[in-house]
Amino acid sequence: MVVGLPPDAAAETVTERLAGWARRGRRWVGDPSAWRIVALDPASPHLPLLASQQRRWALWVDSDADAFRRAYRTLKILRRHPGPSRLLALHAPGLPRAGLLSNLQHGARHFLDIELVVLSP
Repeated sequence: MVVGLPPDAAAETVTERLAGWARRGRRWVGDPSAWRIVALDPASPHLPLLASQQRRWALWVDSDADAFRRAYRTLKILRRHPGPSRLLALHAPGLPRAGLLSNLQHGARHFLDIELVVLSP
C-alpha cells in the first residue's frame, strides 16, 4: 500500500525504486516485480480496515520544495483515520537522509507516533 503517490505517477515508479534498492543489496525487497503496488488515498474510508490487514505500507516522498508539507500532511491524515503506524519512505534515488527525510522521520515519530523507515544511501 502506497500513500502520497502523485496522480501522474504509476505503480512502475514504485517498482523502479524498489528495484534500485534491490540492486544495492537491500535483501528484504526480494523480487520487486513480485510486489503488488496499490496506490491509496490517505483519506480513503477503507484505510482502517486495510491498515489492520496489510503489513507493508509506504509513503511516497518527492524531492521538490513542497515535499515536506505534502508528506507530513499525508502522515497526519493517516494518524487521524487511523492508518498504519509504520511506513517505508519511498523517495527519489540519492535523496540524502539529512534534511527532508530526517525531518519527516523525526516529526512522524515525535508528533504523530508513526515510525517512518528511511533507507537512504
